[in-house]
Amino acid sequence: MTDLTVDAILAESSRRTEGRTDLGDGSAFFLEGLGRFMDSLHGDAQLNPTGEFIASERALLHTVNRLNYTADRATYPEIAQQKIEKPVFIIGMPRTGTTILHDILAQDPANRAPLTWECMFPSPPPRAETFATDPRIAMCAATMPPIEDQQLKAIHPLGAELTQECVTLMGESMCTPLFHNQFNVSSYQDWADRDADWSNVYDFHLQQLQHMQAFNMQDRWVLKTGAHLWGLEHLLATYPDARIVFTHRDPVKSMTSYASLTTIVRSVGSDHVDPNAVAADWTPRLRDVLMHGVNVRKAQEYPDAIFYDMMFRDFITDQFGVITQIYEALDLPMTDEAARAMQAFIDANPPGVHGTHDYQPEHYGIDPAAVRSEFREYIDHFDLPPE
Repeated sequence: MTDLTVDAILAESSRRTEGRTDLGDGSAFFLEGLGRFMDSLHGDAQLNPTGEFIASERALLHTVNRLNYTADRATYPEIAQQKIEKPVFIIGMPRTGTTILHDILAQDPANRAPLTWECMFPSPPPRAETFATDPRIAMCAATMPPIEDQQLKAIHPLGAELTQECVTLMGESMCTPLFHNQFNVSSYQDWADRDADWSNVYDFHLQQLQHMQAFNMQDRWVLKTGAHLWGLEHLLATYPDARIVFTHRDPVKSMTSYASLTTIVRSVGSDHVDPNAVAADWTPRLRDVLMHGVNVRKAQEYPDAIFYDMMFRDFITDQFGVITQIYEALDLPMTDEAARAMQAFIDANPPGVHGTHDYQPEHYGIDPAAVRSEFREYIDHFDLPPE
């Protein structure tokens, strides 16, 4: 199916869920986002036939999942009773260590990180007794053909049992920067940047965590995505006792890496991808959202939340040392079992183990001096040296 209209997506999603039509509370916001996504695909994306199919399946995945989340919430009363206490969130720009940090923290048996398979196929709620053998693991793996692009492998390893980002979960609210990374949907992203009410995203995000932990929970959630910077004030309103690790690095590295990733991903579904245009579009968006996150912290006190600022230069020098500092700062217990598991993962995953991501600013029309000037307030606030 490649009919990229709201009505077609809703009809096919209902067919795939045996007639379900209830999108739950916040459905008007979901439908607005879906409509803006469809309009932008038609008006901005310049998709090829492969891109049309991928975009259709992307919209269907999130719509089907929302229908199923809503139905399961009515079926299992345990879901709505779940309390989310002191969740850990990792936020920050690309190439600041967020992915490897998330993967390391996920090795602690007390930490619960969402895995790719349960985010792709969340219904019915996963169960502890079958979590490692659930047939949805194989179903998810089957959707991931071998990645031939070595650059893409190095940027972000994929796997059914690897940790997943909240930016994907946000798709079930139809408000996520994931879409503009995968496709050129600039008018949709303008809405997400400026006009969308992100409280809706966190209302449903809470329901998603309740769903996944209802029958399989450890001591705490460990979650990750830079997309939380878009709605940080709503995250803190939803999870007032959040523990937040904010990662920092010279923004030239982040902007260049994100331009590279976006160019590679978009090129699968479009024959009209200009690397320079990608960087020119995303750099000011990321600057604005990064400062939004900084300003949310400045605006008021959050007495029950804890923030920890992680400098990438410190992390690459001593990963386990920084992990220890994070546990101390966030008041998390570090067991011997957790320490061994995390250190073993660090030892088994040195830099470059998945390949090397090569990216140079000039390949994307990026002037490092200009970027540092644009990000001067952020750089000075965190005293970030150029790399």
